[in-house]
Amino acid sequence: MGRYIGPWVKLDRRFGVVVSGKRSAPRILQRRNFPPGQHGRLKGRRRKLSEYGLRLMEKQKLKYLYGGLREKQFKRYFDTATKAKGNTAEILLQLLERRLDNVVYRLGFAVTRRQARQLVVHGHVLVNGRKVDVPGYEVEVGDIVEIKPSSRDIPFLKENLENLDPRSVPEWLEIDKVNFRGKVLKLPQNIQDYLEIPVNLQYIIEFYSKV
Repeated sequence: MGRYIGPWVKLDRRFGVVVSGKRSAPRILQRRNFPPGQHGRLKGRRRKLSEYGLRLMEKQKLKYLYGGLREKQFKRYFDTATKAKGNTAEILLQLLERRLDNVVYRLGFAVTRRQARQLVVHGHVLVNGRKVDVPGYEVEVGDIVEIKPSSRDIPFLKENLENLDPRSVPEWLEIDKVNFRGKVLKLPQNIQDYLEIPVNLQYIIEFYSKV
């Protein structure tokens, strides 16, 4: 399955939560609090899902929250998490958080993960002084993530950093707004505490254990 390229507001309405990261999405959900589509308004409420449907929806929510990962990519993260020692759900989130596009988003260079992905793909991001244009690049403790000097005049980048409250940056990262630079201080922990939407991770584990 390819990457989703349709209207993200439809995904927000389908799930009933903001997976797009758009600041305007909460207002849209209030005005149009029913699923998208021709018949979405008729019943005015979401149909009851089967056990499989509930688990599928939680998996899809997390996939889209992290920028709309392809199923093959997401399943690879899950398989890696199940083989590692420790809590599968925590390790899965840790792997997703360590993606370069997510780190760019968490540092405040971008206001959504999709905007962060664009910055990475277009070659605006350096890791330890070297250009990395792979959104799924996995950062390590001690890595320096920064915006390329020649890209620091991009208007939305400057605006994003000017509006950034450093307290919103998670404790495993450090931001230097003046120099458009961030550092990975440690591996992310307690990630569920700062997920933007509620996700039932146990349902995701159960989904893959039954497919």
